[in-house]
Amino acid sequence: MSDEPTTQSRPQPPPPRGPIRAALVNAWRFSVIFLAWYIARTIFWFRAKIQIKRWFGGNRREVAVRLWNVTWLTFVWVLLWGTYDLANVFTGIGVALLVLIALPLPRVPVEGRIHPLTLLELAARLIAAFFISSAQVAWAAVRPAKPPLSAVLRARLAIKSDMVLTLAVDYLNLVPGTMVVEIDHSRRLLYVHLFDASSPEKVKAFYKQIETIERLFIRGFERDHEWRASPYHGIDDDLSAGDYPRGGI
Repeated sequence: MSDEPTTQSRPQPPPPRGPIRAALVNAWRFSVIFLAWYIARTIFWFRAKIQIKRWFGGNRREVAVRLWNVTWLTFVWVLLWGTYDLANVFTGIGVALLVLIALPLPRVPVEGRIHPLTLLELAARLIAAFFISSAQVAWAAVRPAKPPLSAVLRARLAIKSDMVLTLAVDYLNLVPGTMVVEIDHSRRLLYVHLFDASSPEKVKAFYKQIETIERLFIRGFERDHEWRASPYHGIDDDLSAGDYPRGGI
């Protein structure tokens, strides 16, 4: 028996490449290079024109808000289509970025910290106030007597952040019997329509409610030792609680 390897065990040279196959391989290589080149140019154009780092924000909180906006818009997009798959998710991310870049909203300063336990207390007080105030308004509507005397009362909130002030206004608007009709933004004054201001006790109860809301929102978002003003904060931080009257009719 011969010790020489057989023809089948010898490595075979690759078959010769035909002109069509060679042209396709070369076209594929040039396509990859062409695509990589234009992707790199697009990335550098976006960095020069849109300034992605600046658009996402100057600190971690601003970046978190932007990412939350992208996530929320993507979630809404997937809900509208009613089908969860990768194509819908990536399309939603693209639409979200397009909306936020083409239709930018004013920056909302993100300041302070969130304290979940205080938020739970706020939610519990809101639910209790909702049921109590609803019962009071319903009774005033059906009782055999004249409608109660209404009034627009003025109150000042020592809240520094625009976002937290908006949440406090929403809190008041959710409670039946109170409605914020005007906001003096520079002085942090609220003008609130009170459904029942027929007695001094009712007015005192309203201002006590305002003080409680102010205290809880400051404790939940704006504790003094945690407060860090955002670069986009446009309100005078030197306003003190004694500059303006606490309230009045």
